[in-house]
Amino acid sequence: MAMNISFFILLITIFISAFFSSALPNDANWWCEKTPNPEPCKHFMSNKSHKFGHIMGKSDFRKAALELAMERALNAESHTKWLGQKCRNKRERAAWADCLKLYESTILQLNQTLDPTTKCTTFDAQTWLSTALTNLETCRAGFVEVNASDYMLPLMNNNVTKLISNTLAINNGSGTPVESYKDGFPKWFGPGDRKLLQTSAPRANIVVAQDGSGNYRTIKAAIDAAAKRSGSGRFVIYIKRGVYRENIEIGNKMKNIMLVGDGMKYTIITGSRSIGGGSTTFDSATVIVIGSGFIARGITFRNTAGPQNHQAVALRSGSDLSVFYRCGFEGYQDTLYVHSQRQFYKECYIYGTVDFIFGNAAVVFQNCMIYGRRPMTSQKITITAQGRTDSNQNTGISIQNSRIMAASDLKPVLGSFKTFLGRPWKQYSRTVFLKNYMDSLVDPAGWLEWDGNFALNTLYYGEYMNTGPGSSTSRRVKWRGYRVITSSNEASRFTVANFIAAQSWLPNTGVPFLVGL
Repeated sequence: MAMNISFFILLITIFISAFFSSALPNDANWWCEKTPNPEPCKHFMSNKSHKFGHIMGKSDFRKAALELAMERALNAESHTKWLGQKCRNKRERAAWADCLKLYESTILQLNQTLDPTTKCTTFDAQTWLSTALTNLETCRAGFVEVNASDYMLPLMNNNVTKLISNTLAINNGSGTPVESYKDGFPKWFGPGDRKLLQTSAPRANIVVAQDGSGNYRTIKAAIDAAAKRSGSGRFVIYIKRGVYRENIEIGNKMKNIMLVGDGMKYTIITGSRSIGGGSTTFDSATVIVIGSGFIARGITFRNTAGPQNHQAVALRSGSDLSVFYRCGFEGYQDTLYVHSQRQFYKECYIYGTVDFIFGNAAVVFQNCMIYGRRPMTSQKITITAQGRTDSNQNTGISIQNSRIMAASDLKPVLGSFKTFLGRPWKQYSRTVFLKNYMDSLVDPAGWLEWDGNFALNTLYYGEYMNTGPGSSTSRRVKWRGYRVITSSNEASRFTVANFIAAQSWLPNTGVPFLVGL
């Protein structure tokens, strides 16, 4: 009898122990199993058991997963630097140079997510982790673009992408902040920046004029001077009217730069880099902006390489909390590269042919004029190519209260070319059109395949209350991922308030914006 009681107590003890060990898991492997990529998580965490062995809860695991992703990213960056000697030609070296910049940015995104002094929100963290992942995909795509993927990508093989994907999954589901608005702007656009945008001639820190009447004759000289300023407060560069043939880069250390022109017809920055001319898509941009808090007003960004040179970017932005107000973007294929982070475009004019608004930012376009231009004979016009590669990325393209029109060179030959709202560049491509006017150039099918059935079930393409002769949804594609949005609640997920959490930053910029639908 005593033996039976002892055996019974032993069974109860085992049961209670098993129950509590499953109810209160503190083992890294248990948490790794909950991620999209458990194997690299378990492999690297077990190798660092002294550091990651005892996980007390989800927040502990999130921090450990971020630290692991950072550690592996630093390791991969070091390895990538060494790979430069393996490049066999100029094109491969260009793609490799892009990768170095992209790894540097990825480490920056991970670092600010981990930094306790940043005080970032869940939404901030999801944005920065989405950017970190986008950077690595851009690096990979660069080698594919120069036909070096079979050679270079195995040399670069690492698990950083999977580890960052895990951090996105862990971070997701914490809810998007509910934003409040003031004077039609998100909060991150504060009263000081709003005043700058609404002032006809804001006080400039530096003036650029080709005739010598300013501080500098070139924009590059002004940017170089701005890089030496102390502090990171708003810094205004006024660019007087003229055509500036320059390639400009505003790096990640240059925060809160504002470029003010004399209007998009009068202040023009132009270049002609292209794939056809030997650049990568990533590095072909006439103007590149990475530093956060960038604002542009009254400027046209142009790439004149022409359709025959294929990808040729006018502007690439990876600037978080950036705003473009009354600006022009002129090119053909890949005109506007909304690469990453949170971006807002208001009352802008955008011209192009193939995939001419593309990238993986969380971006809203409001009250813009979007013009399809005449492409090459064999081409179709596609307005967007959104590049979301992970279902947990908070990214996508939202176009609202804008007009989709034919440019003057397309109008006479409208019957010879088909125009589509977008095509799925990546697996989870996400694009919505809300309350726009669509002229007759838009094909009845609305959307175009990228490559056979690729991404047709996993993409998210939506249309909500659009008008005009090209807006009818009766003959639209029948893909699983496409939907005609009928619910205002679903549509409102893609407004300025919710999609780019803009109330926390947009009011500072002074750009007028519509909060909801």
